[in-house]
Amino acid sequence: MLTTVIVEDVEFVRTGIAAIINGTGGMQCIATFEDVESMLAEIEELQPDVLITDIGLPGMSGIEGMKEVKKKLPNQIMIVLTVHEENEKIFEALMAGASGYLPKKTPPAELVQSIREAYEGGSPMNSDIASKVIHLLRDIAPKAEVEKRIELSERENEILQSIAKGLGYKRIASNLFISKETVRYHIKNIYKKLHVCSQSEAVAKAMKKGLI
Repeated sequence: MLTTVIVEDVEFVRTGIAAIINGTGGMQCIATFEDVESMLAEIEELQPDVLITDIGLPGMSGIEGMKEVKKKLPNQIMIVLTVHEENEKIFEALMAGASGYLPKKTPPAELVQSIREAYEGGSPMNSDIASKVIHLLRDIAPKAEVEKRIELSERENEILQSIAKGLGYKRIASNLFISKETVRYHIKNIYKKLHVCSQSEAVAKAMKKGLI
């Protein structure tokens, strides 16, 4: 059972998301909160598979909340579900540890799929957000360090490009006609070659090295 926790201050939105999750086989919303402070008091005991949070919340912001969650649970998977699509907010959320970034207008079926993708190691976001993320990374990445060029195989490069677009393991496997296990194998090799331990680090370093 894939468990989730929701942080959302608008009651009908909060209950609606919970209903979508609880109405999906293999998923369960185990708790909902209207503010970050209440969530932080219980998150260590709950330890959900995926935390879904808004950004604009009363009291502590969702971004600050994610930073605090990472201190308590470093491996916690978190998805932002918000109306904010500004570059600054996207960047801050990803730097705070968000695995995915979705607008609240995301259709229910896509939201469910995104939760699963995040749980499987992906970085769910729609094409508009993914495009903004790529441009943000290019803007902050220093000039490519060609003197220490890292060589990736053609397949590894294809998978790295897919990660940069925010695709999850299942989608990458389907697009490349390989198994999810093979995707995981290649991603492990990518991490090893780039000396990183997460997808966001891999994409950022690949940008810095001029690989993508």
